Amino acid sequence: MVECGLPKPETRVRFPSPAPIFVPTYFSKKEINQDGSDQRDIYLSRMKIKNFYRLSSHLLFLVTVLLMATSLAGQSTSVPTPSPFRVLQVPAEGAYTGAYIDFGDGEDQVTLEAIKSFQELVGKHQAIIAFGSFWARQQFPTEKVNLIRAYGAVPLLYWSPWEAPFDQNLGPDKFSLDAILQGKWDKYIDTWADGAKAVPEQFFVSFACEMNGTWFPWSGYFYRQKLKHEKPLKIEGIEHLVYDKKMEKLFWAGSEKYKKAYRYVVDRVRARGASNILWVFQPNNYSYPNNSWNLAAAYYPGPEYVDWLAMSLFGKQYANEDWDTFLPLLEWPYQELCRLDPKKPIMIAEWGVAEPYHHGDKAAWFADGTREMISNKYPRLKAAVLWHERWANPDGTFSNLRVNSSRAVLKAYKEGIASPLWLDQPQWEPNTLEHH
Repeated sequence: MVECGLPKPETRVRFPSPAPIFVPTYFSKKEINQDGSDQRDIYLSRMKIKNFYRLSSHLLFLVTVLLMATSLAGQSTSVPTPSPFRVLQVPAEGAYTGAYIDFGDGEDQVTLEAIKSFQELVGKHQAIIAFGSFWARQQFPTEKVNLIRAYGAVPLLYWSPWEAPFDQNLGPDKFSLDAILQGKWDKYIDTWADGAKAVPEQFFVSFACEMNGTWFPWSGYFYRQKLKHEKPLKIEGIEHLVYDKKMEKLFWAGSEKYKKAYRYVVDRVRARGASNILWVFQPNNYSYPNNSWNLAAAYYPGPEYVDWLAMSLFGKQYANEDWDTFLPLLEWPYQELCRLDPKKPIMIAEWGVAEPYHHGDKAAWFADGTREMISNKYPRLKAAVLWHERWANPDGTFSNLRVNSSRAVLKAYKEGIASPLWLDQPQWEPNTLEHH
């Protein structure tokens, strides 16, 4: 306990004083040996030699201890030095335009040809190019990141703890939140972080997105507190999800575990010196199920762990779904994100809609979206990443979210993003190459 007003005592390394030499009383008088030497002088000389060796041994011991302590301290407190990097600006006006471009299974078959073809298709360079960085790959995607950088865009990585073949609605796999928190994937996280650290500009990483649904294995739904003798829940589609409201308090355990895992990963990546990452918190625009334990606020890991707030915003994706116009998909979710933090920029990290089949107007949906997102209604919305993909469904139908699914749709999208408020180039801080 340190008393108030008293200076803290200095810590000093003290060396032992030479031991006093004791001269026996029987040598108190000068005696001469037969060879003429003084016995007292001989005794004193011998004692001085002994004390010299004793002091030397003490000094050697202390030096050894100090060297070991210095070495251990250096090992325990060593922190990798962050590499210098360029800093991305949050646009003062307008928003970055970007795209994910149907990069195949694993969402990571990135090619320069595909990116340039998309640019030609929509008539505009892209400021952000997104792709998947799934844990099943077990490496940082350096080549893909550098390809996007060479094109002149900022990479957005959907960093997903997911095992191949990346099937939905199956619950946790070997990359579960529990396994992450138990340290089973520390080596991979460290390796991935070392690769990220080498990127000389800031780039986006969305870790374990859409956690407030029931389709991804890291969804909070799967990590609820289990009851004794509870039967395994079989999910055959999100429309079959049913739970007892009396059990709602058990579901909070899922969102709490997600936050712990998110913080664990971010802390570990930063500890490797990868401070050039812009961390993106990306829930789905509407939670499913839409209960308090599953809202975005329940999963938010805190302002120190997030650089950009984001959402996934999709209209109709499947033939049996209802058609939704664009504005209701944005208005309330935007306000929900704003309530999480008063200042952080907001990104639509995925947005798109499929062909409507019988009802709806996809061209009007894109016209509304490209116009509204850069209006003064949403001043904190600073980026939007189009989801340009087409896939086959088990029932034989197709979900076609591509912007060239018809001439009318492509025309609406091209005209919408032609506005100068849709920024086609990243804006970097002038003359910055910093360690953060």
